[in-house]
Amino acid sequence: MITTAVILAAGKGTRMKELSAEQPKHVIEVARRPFLFYLLDNLNQAGFKKLVVVVGYQKKIMVERLSNWSGLPMEIVDQTKYVPSGHYGTLCPIQAVEHLLAEESFVAVSGDNLYSSRDLGTMKTGGEFNYVAGLVHDHPEKYGVLIPDRDNYLQQIIEKPQTPVGNLINTGLYSFTPEIFSILSEVTLSKRNEYELTDAVNILAKQGKVKIKKLNDYWLDFTKPDDVVIVDQFIKAGKL
Repeated sequence: MITTAVILAAGKGTRMKELSAEQPKHVIEVARRPFLFYLLDNLNQAGFKKLVVVVGYQKKIMVERLSNWSGLPMEIVDQTKYVPSGHYGTLCPIQAVEHLLAEESFVAVSGDNLYSSRDLGTMKTGGEFNYVAGLVHDHPEKYGVLIPDRDNYLQQIIEKPQTPVGNLINTGLYSFTPEIFSILSEVTLSKRNEYELTDAVNILAKQGKVKIKKLNDYWLDFTKPDDVVIVDQFIKAGKL
């Protein structure tokens, strides 16, 4: 059973525009609380025992805000201390925690996404295998699409496909074995000039080492100003 969750919260969030000009998007307030607190609450309710939050942009603000959340034991990791200067992308927070979790399975979750405690809890049972969480979506062309085989193994993640390939999207929620660290050096720069976590997952998938778990409840993205309103309404409606 996995007991540690890693929260990827090092980025600025440029698509939030002026809302993230002076603070990371993860701590933009929704219903009078930083968005990230709702994710942390749900991780707590899901039964995790330890949280590792990877920070980077406006680290001082992140550390200050996180000090106001009370719950699980939390370790804050400064990504810039463990990742080469000039390296960016969703893979970098995973590189930053290798010194802590090199021999431990863990759940990795995007700090700008919100999931139910029940769905988060299902990822804890993947300690002997790598998993990616998927969700059926009406507009898969806007996201990375998970391509499963007949046995529910992941074949590939296709980013924003121009032609239909399926409707099961990647939600940025994973459980990893220490195998993830062994292939980090194989990941090269993407077309966006970043090091992408999905590229590492695709490498593991080609080795037949990734399975898919479908979310049962909800997934909320928190990347654009419009998302602030959507999440605010969701919380005030008591749907958490």
